[in-house]
Amino acid sequence: MSTSETVEKNAAETALGDDRVVDLFNLRGDIVIVTGASSGIGQAAAEIYAAAGAVVVVVGRHEGRLAAVRDGIIAAGGVAHSYVADVAVRGSFDQVLRDVVAEVGQPTVIVANAGIAGGGSYLTDEGLLANYADDEWDSVLATNLTGTFETLRAAARVLPDGGRVLVTASTAGLRTDPMVSYAYVTTKAAILNLVRQMALELAPRGIRVNAIAPGPFKDTRIGGGAVLDAEGERQWSATVPLGRMGVMEQIQGPMLFLVSPASAFVTGATLAVDGGALALSHTLF
Repeated sequence: MSTSETVEKNAAETALGDDRVVDLFNLRGDIVIVTGASSGIGQAAAEIYAAAGAVVVVVGRHEGRLAAVRDGIIAAGGVAHSYVADVAVRGSFDQVLRDVVAEVGQPTVIVANAGIAGGGSYLTDEGLLANYADDEWDSVLATNLTGTFETLRAAARVLPDGGRVLVTASTAGLRTDPMVSYAYVTTKAAILNLVRQMALELAPRGIRVNAIAPGPFKDTRIGGGAVLDAEGERQWSATVPLGRMGVMEQIQGPMLFLVSPASAFVTGATLAVDGGALALSHTLF
């Protein structure tokens, strides 16, 4: 075989390989609903799903920010719709789902991402177990646990066979974490077993259910939108072997993987995206 023939053969094989890679992460034909999508991880997920070809439905409490996310996706060439809802309000997501089915179509992927932090850690006076406020506990459970449960229950009712569910958990659900609140670690741990249980139930229908467990990420707004100061960033970074907090672009690949054909044999799993934080047996600060 001549040199030119070899080059042509390799180019053809590379092109086939490129197509295969694209197909693995192709979401064309999917309608994806993302809760908690007005900022942070939810926004990052919605943007990458739209870039992969999905019709994206962004859901959240903040109408203005939600509209900005939707319009940004459209401006980038994607297809997006927005619906205002608070998953902590019983029945709120069910109504959104009815509206989406009627106005957009049947969703094939539901990403339960909405969550709140809920008070300080036990390193603060108000976060001590003896001082932890009832309203903080109740609000976190209403959003992170009950809101997620209701989102997943609705998903089980509406998703077609072969659909996918992704839940945003946290590394705080996989171990103790002195940097976050009692309610947060409790709800995120509970979510992981909820995911595993749902995965077992829906596996016969080919519906895959997985969780993603982010470690310390910048700009999530989960703490109410406050900008993390330099000392806070230093403390979080000290818990990460890679030596820094994650940025939103670094959660997009894992979020896409878990709802794409690339993860077709993955269900009931939790993927930690934490810069190695779970590998530590001690804190560094």
